[in-house]
Amino acid sequence: MGQTANEVRRAKKGGAAPVFIALALTAAIMAAGYGGLCYWAGSRTDFYPKELIGGVDVGGLTVDQAAQVLAGTLPKKTIAVSPLQDAGKEGWPAGAEAPVTVTLEELGYTAEQCPGIAQRHFEQQAAAPFLTRGARVLSILTNDAGDGLTAQDRDELQFREGVARLAEELAMDPLDGSYEVLDDEILLTREANGRSIGEEGLALALENAVTGGMEEIQVDFTTREAAPLSIQEVHDAVSGEMENARYDHATGGILPEKRGASFDTVSAQRALDGASPGETISVPADIQEPEITAEALKSVLFRDLLGECTTHVGGTAARVGNVKLASSAFDGTVLNSGDVFSYNETVGQRTEAKGYKAAPAYVQGETVDEIGGGVCQPSSTLYYACLLANLEITERYAHRYIPNYITRGMDATVSWGGPDYKFTNDTQYPIKLVAKYDKGYLTVQIWGTKTDDTSVKMTYDTLSTTPFEEVEQLDPTLAPGKRQVKVTPYTGYKVKTYRNVFDGSGNLISSDVEAISDYKHRDRLVLVGPSKEESVETGGTVPTVPGTPVEPNPGVPPAAEEPSTPASGPAEIPSQPETPAPAEPSTPEEPPDFVVIPPSQE
Repeated sequence: MGQTANEVRRAKKGGAAPVFIALALTAAIMAAGYGGLCYWAGSRTDFYPKELIGGVDVGGLTVDQAAQVLAGTLPKKTIAVSPLQDAGKEGWPAGAEAPVTVTLEELGYTAEQCPGIAQRHFEQQAAAPFLTRGARVLSILTNDAGDGLTAQDRDELQFREGVARLAEELAMDPLDGSYEVLDDEILLTREANGRSIGEEGLALALENAVTGGMEEIQVDFTTREAAPLSIQEVHDAVSGEMENARYDHATGGILPEKRGASFDTVSAQRALDGASPGETISVPADIQEPEITAEALKSVLFRDLLGECTTHVGGTAARVGNVKLASSAFDGTVLNSGDVFSYNETVGQRTEAKGYKAAPAYVQGETVDEIGGGVCQPSSTLYYACLLANLEITERYAHRYIPNYITRGMDATVSWGGPDYKFTNDTQYPIKLVAKYDKGYLTVQIWGTKTDDTSVKMTYDTLSTTPFEEVEQLDPTLAPGKRQVKVTPYTGYKVKTYRNVFDGSGNLISSDVEAISDYKHRDRLVLVGPSKEESVETGGTVPTVPGTPVEPNPGVPPAAEEPSTPASGPAEIPSQPETPAPAEPSTPEEPPDFVVIPPSQE
């Protein structure tokens, strides 16, 4: 028969009681056990089993023992720090994402800090509430849980210093695109971006890593853009003719040398585009290296006296003043290699406003006072110095009549709007002109850089001589029998000059014709008074001379041979035209003719 409902209820009630009793008993046992565990944990004088501090196992160790273990292990632990991988790699050089490793000791978790670390963590264990101690023990035993390090566990100053060092090590300067010219190639370097790391963000990331026991972290950064390399700018900078270092007229310093180079810009751009950030590639190029660098020029600039000439300055005070003024105008002039010197352009127009005075000068064969008379003496003195310096003479004209202050054939006449004196610096180095006036003498020096031991000696050969004649002209204003010189005379000469170059041992290297100078003669014109008979017969009337008066140089138009010189800059006339007096060896009125015979004819 089946059971009634009451019987069933009684049966269930009777069966549940033992279950509840069992559960209650189990709970009581567990509670008692947990309480015992909590008591056991609180009574310990060492760390819980398997306890970790900063990842170091100190389980079962006393505070002192734990301090020793921590000191030997904790400072050596490392954290690898790298930039965020998702921050973008465009423009970064290879290896830019490589991590930088830092030790906990560098972050202030030193061996000296370890006793304090052990003590603080044990005190935290002992101070835990009673009922949480058992849970802590169970958690450690089942999950290898431990305590992370905190800011209290470190030397704060050392931590900040470590953060600063790490930020600097992780930072990267941007690498701008650049190039370098070598013997037969151009090296092109593609730009690469840089980065900077904020110290505050880095410190927070490291603190979280130490607390959480992390061995690797990534940090954010700020990108620093690099300047790209322009192939066109490279081409503009290196292409063109090679230039040696040279004197800078604007600053008085030295302009650097410049290589000459040419290369294919299209292929160079293609190669650069294919390069990785920071990578250097080679592009073939045709390179011309300069012979003189700025460093080399600095040590030899104006080192040697190349040529020098001194002439005596005579005449009126106005003429002396003109000589001094004109020579000072080119004093200090510097010519780089290849530069051409123009006397007229450098000295400028000779005017009263500049201080030039009226002094004797030639105008169409006549001797007259003109503004700037005497300015040919500085040009002639400079010309002779240039010859001794073995420089290239570009333009030079001889005087109409032979001057007395320099050896025949060694003069150079000038006139504003007319003849000019020019020479070229055909040396490899800059040259400097120096002009000095002292106690009646003008000295012109040329300073530069000698590259050999050669020297120059000038000689001349008188090809022909044209003596002057004395011409008398009746002057009724003079007393009977009175004579007066109206025009002083000059002997005419045709002179060939030679530039003779000798080596350091005195051996003749070359003897070349420098110039042929054709100096005109000028007759002496003497005014004479009428005789007593002529005065009585003519009643004092001057007789008329038939025909056209003859010029001192018949058949030669004055303008074609020596242009008329305007008042601003006349050609020069020496104060004593009758007596030639050279600047070098003294030469009498009629110097002996001689010429250096080339070696092949000896």
